[in-house]
Amino acid sequence: MVKEQYNQNLIRNAKLVPMTDSQDDFDIINNGAIAIDGDLIVWSGLEKDIPDEYKKYNEYNAKGKLVTPGLIDCHTHLVFGGNRSHEFNMRLNGKSYQEIAKAGGGIASTMKATREASFDDLLSSAIVRLDDMIANGVTTVEIKSGYGLDIDTECMMLRVARKLESLRPIRIKTSFLGSHGIAPEYKNNPNNYIKDVCLPALIKANEEGLVDAVDGFCETVALNVEQLTEVFNLAQKLKLPIKLHAEQLSHSGGVNLATAYNAISIDHLEYANEEDAKLMSNSGSVAVILPGAFYTLNETQKPPIKLFRKYKVPMAIATDCNPGSSPLTSILLTMNMASTLFKITPLEALSGVTKHAADALSLKKLGKIQSGMIADLAIWNLEHPSEFSYRIGFNALYKRIFGGSI
Repeated sequence: MVKEQYNQNLIRNAKLVPMTDSQDDFDIINNGAIAIDGDLIVWSGLEKDIPDEYKKYNEYNAKGKLVTPGLIDCHTHLVFGGNRSHEFNMRLNGKSYQEIAKAGGGIASTMKATREASFDDLLSSAIVRLDDMIANGVTTVEIKSGYGLDIDTECMMLRVARKLESLRPIRIKTSFLGSHGIAPEYKNNPNNYIKDVCLPALIKANEEGLVDAVDGFCETVALNVEQLTEVFNLAQKLKLPIKLHAEQLSHSGGVNLATAYNAISIDHLEYANEEDAKLMSNSGSVAVILPGAFYTLNETQKPPIKLFRKYKVPMAIATDCNPGSSPLTSILLTMNMASTLFKITPLEALSGVTKHAADALSLKKLGKIQSGMIADLAIWNLEHPSEFSYRIGFNALYKRIFGGSI
């Protein structure tokens, strides 16, 4: 039997940003090198210290360019039907997010368009957005359901998300978000929506192998703590990790709920308080900061970044790509927004789209440049990693390396 041969590559003459330490400033390795065997990093460090066994690998000259882990967008709603540009106009004419939702807009509007779309419709529209993310150096994307709010459409959205992974060099993690809102058919009996639709949809999607995590939206325009408790109890029985949209538009007790289930991430968090930060610190939950929604909705309440620092809550950053509150696909622009709007440092921003984004998805072998990690990397035409936050959406990507393939 012939043993399968794997690519063995040696990246030389690189300026490495390994993102491995909890330092106060960037750890940069000038004249660095990375040895890759198959899809794994087997060594990284100074070029002068390359072990002899790796010197025979295929050489790639990085020409002194900046090399980071591949970027991770850990919170997106990438698969959906239609768009909501008309709601953008409504907001500019003074309507609030809650007012638009009550008028049939918001999630309900996208739900109608998504239900009416075919599998191929959803796939073709999602792949355009995905291609833009890939062009920004992204190697892993999380994709949620949540715009079907019926059993068939929720499962179809997740099938589309899984299909994308076979069509592009990208890693996809899926989150079931049937608890994104209450389907309009159940407006007068929301608890029946949980029983008749949300829970059965989760069971079906999980049986098909479509679910990596279970998410929810805890808010006055979405679900309350009691309704989400039912969903999370089922997720726990199915041994699925939990995530939650919480404290975005008001303080609704979402952090208290999510930390009780040791949520891997809690997202948005504009109205989180000091007690919430303490709870997240104790539960190990990642705070996912989403400046795109804050920007689009023209909000004024900012997430408590100083409290997250004080209690050492890891912070991830994501686009929240969705048709209503964050029609954003550029993770690079998101990094600038996080720094400009929320005073997140450049180091925190890059950590937020690499190692902490990996933590928000329970991906232990991504987000860092070190031995044993998957060789998802990005090479940039940048002098220093602080430029990611300094530049406004500037795409300096030179080359993207996925699973060790250059």
